[in-house]
Amino acid sequence: MVDTKKITAQAEIHHALLLGLQLMVSTNRSPEIVGVWMFRLFRRQHLEKFVSSFDKLGLTGLPDAVACAQYHVMSNSIGGVPVEYMYESDRKAWVRFRYPRWMYHGPTICGVPQSVSQGFLSGWYAYNGVSLNNPHLGFVCVSEDMTGEFGLCGYFLEYDHELSDEERLQFAKGEMPPAYDPNQQPELPSAEWDANRLQKAHRNYAMDYIRNGIGELAKVIGESDTLELAGRAAKLIGLQYASQTREMLEVDDGDLLSAAHYLQSMFEGLGDTVETHQDPDHIVLKQRGLRIVRDITGAERELLLKIWVQLWQGALASFRLMKNLHVDVQGEAIIWRMSEIESGS
Repeated sequence: MVDTKKITAQAEIHHALLLGLQLMVSTNRSPEIVGVWMFRLFRRQHLEKFVSSFDKLGLTGLPDAVACAQYHVMSNSIGGVPVEYMYESDRKAWVRFRYPRWMYHGPTICGVPQSVSQGFLSGWYAYNGVSLNNPHLGFVCVSEDMTGEFGLCGYFLEYDHELSDEERLQFAKGEMPPAYDPNQQPELPSAEWDANRLQKAHRNYAMDYIRNGIGELAKVIGESDTLELAGRAAKLIGLQYASQTREMLEVDDGDLLSAAHYLQSMFEGLGDTVETHQDPDHIVLKQRGLRIVRDITGAERELLLKIWVQLWQGALASFRLMKNLHVDVQGEAIIWRMSEIESGS
């Protein structure tokens, strides 16, 4: 079994990469661009995960509005996102996201435009009725995050008429949710969601936003601009979060072997396998498995790997010891070759 600290460290750094990438796109492009990107990302996530997760979460057979609200409570809990459920009727059920917001953790919330939340509401929440073959089901948002209200909150509502595309997401600012009842809160089926599965799902929750997000960003701003912006974000997050993740793994900020041990531990947190070879003047790691690009092919896979490699280039650059790093992608493996830079050279 993989050390839980390694899995947690991977969840932490990929969560940070998502936040950094949102800020990078928001500050270097327009709010409209980042909103379109979020729409595409969350629609893709929705199509991959929503319907297929119903049985796993024990929601089959519930009224659609109730099932949708409970889905968002349970699925978000897997990623460590606090969401509360309030039942009003079989045709109207509420969700309220609590703080701190995972999606905009820390000061990030002050730098992300409102278009981000409207993008993911349109991309996912507004499409629930379509995916459930219920043309009467929509989502009504009563409060948002970046507007300074009481946080993201709204309800799934089954109307008496079929909804047009524009009616599937509506806004009704000023409405307030029913009182919170702890006894109503849905819980993940314990028999299927043990601690080990939950931890890996928590890691995948963060990582899937990167796996899907890079490809969707390229469809909005192009591959070259995605490589430039996302690559820079990846390197910065590697630099910024290497110390934190290194401490989680109890790895010293020491010699070349320490840096290799850090990389190996982090990759094992993905479930990848790593072979390490040490010569007098360099260390070589061969990483196999590459969970980050599993089931992703073609140009999207190539782009994602180019960006993801920069996350670890940044992390290794943060170590006190200055080093040369050569990275070579060879099919289903990545070769990492490190050597020390002589002082003063």
